[in-house]
Amino acid sequence: MPLTDPHDGHLPLEGSSTAAPGAGGDLGAGAPEPARPDPDDLPDAVPTGPDAVPTGLDPVPATGAGAAGSDTDPPGDGAADTNAADTNAADTDAAEATPPEPEPVLPEPVRQRIVALTAAVLPGLPADEVPVPLRRVAKFAPNRRARLGGSVIAAQLTADPLFRQRVTARVLTDAGDLGAAVVEGTAPAAADPVEVAALAYLVRPRGWRELIDASGAAVRAEADSAVVAELVREAEQRATRAEHDRAVARVEADKLRDELARVREELGQLREENRQLQRGLRETQARERRATELLATERGRAARAAADSDAELRRARARLAEAEAAAGVAKASAKEARSVDDARLWLLLETIGQAAVGLRRELALDPVDKLPADFVADAFTDAPAAQGGPAARARDTDDPARLDQLLALPRAHLVVDGYNVTKRGFGEMSLEQQRKRLITGLGGIAAQTGDEVTVVFDGAERMHGLPPTPRGVRVLFSRKGETADELIRRLVRAEPPGRPVVVVSSDREVADGVRRHGAYPLGADSLLRRLARS
Repeated sequence: MPLTDPHDGHLPLEGSSTAAPGAGGDLGAGAPEPARPDPDDLPDAVPTGPDAVPTGLDPVPATGAGAAGSDTDPPGDGAADTNAADTNAADTDAAEATPPEPEPVLPEPVRQRIVALTAAVLPGLPADEVPVPLRRVAKFAPNRRARLGGSVIAAQLTADPLFRQRVTARVLTDAGDLGAAVVEGTAPAAADPVEVAALAYLVRPRGWRELIDASGAAVRAEADSAVVAELVREAEQRATRAEHDRAVARVEADKLRDELARVREELGQLREENRQLQRGLRETQARERRATELLATERGRAARAAADSDAELRRARARLAEAEAAAGVAKASAKEARSVDDARLWLLLETIGQAAVGLRRELALDPVDKLPADFVADAFTDAPAAQGGPAARARDTDDPARLDQLLALPRAHLVVDGYNVTKRGFGEMSLEQQRKRLITGLGGIAAQTGDEVTVVFDGAERMHGLPPTPRGVRVLFSRKGETADELIRRLVRAEPPGRPVVVVSSDREVADGVRRHGAYPLGADSLLRRLARS
């Protein structure tokens, strides 16, 4: 599988350069191996003489602790170096004489391992040895370098043999004995085939394609083994599930047998109940026939009784017609008598009217605009102003004498804000006891004065536990959504102008509201003192 697949959806990093012409940016994609760079085009830091590192596809293998493919000749035996140089020169001439072979198709694990090895050694290269497209990748974090810069790394490995040789030298230094074995073209039996194939691709010794093919076969064998193991595991799981299902089915069969026995037993019971119900049905049908016969008999009796009733109704209607005729005659007689009485009453009223007109003419009285109650109300209204001072105002609102004066007015109406008075005078009691005490005291005032007394309590409905209402006392509860203050104002507005209405409440809003409608507001203390005195 190629190191970079132009169709796998991976895009090169921004600012990366493309591979050399003909390379296509792919490792192992089947493209011909790129041509060796001209020694004149190499950087000044790379020697170009006969002792320089070869710039072809095959790097110089490293022996011992020295790294192969470095920019300078590795230390060692001079003869060995000369032989290696001659060998590389011969390989170079042979490679130039033969056409380049296409890149092998790399397995995916091998391709990923090559990119990972290159990404690991990339930061350790000198800055001038790192290709321009990879300089930005070299600054990435280790865990992101291979993942984000894989496409650019693969393209540079394929297009730049010199860069691959430098990477190979670093990789072989870290690989140790395994790298030396791969340089010699052998692969240890215990070595990871993916690691061997990756090193073989970078080092490219003799037979490196066979090493990559062997690695691909090993990877495929491992994948096939994993598939076979998965199939075996699935088969074992299916067998286990089948055994479990068989056991469950056996248990369900036992349950169904028990259920069948129970159903058969219930069926026998139902058959016995059916026989009993049939007997009961026959008895019920016999009783129904007897009831039908009795019903027919009763219907005959009822028909005879209805005929008798109709006859009696006709006789009653005849008597009613006679009574209506007699009533008409009596009504006519009463009308004539009433006409006589009306004439006598008209004559009497006419006489009284003429006498009143003569008396008014004799006394020479002019028509008046005010009623006596208006004069009384004006007199009581002007009295505190004449006295003046805080003492007069206190007497006007809280003195029981002022309450007695107002109740002495003819046809006076006393309206009491119930809970306002009870909570001020005896709030330690329960609400039921407060209402009972107040209503009992107002009954005594009504009996003494003969005035109309109305007490108003807050409440959406009539409370239970009220004592019997005394004569002359009216108990009202405000409706749902209405307060006792609003009910008191409605009572005051309903009274005719001129009638003395006394409202007992210590609520300032209630006092101001009823005063605008002509009522006399007094404080709760005046009534409490009056009750205490009586």
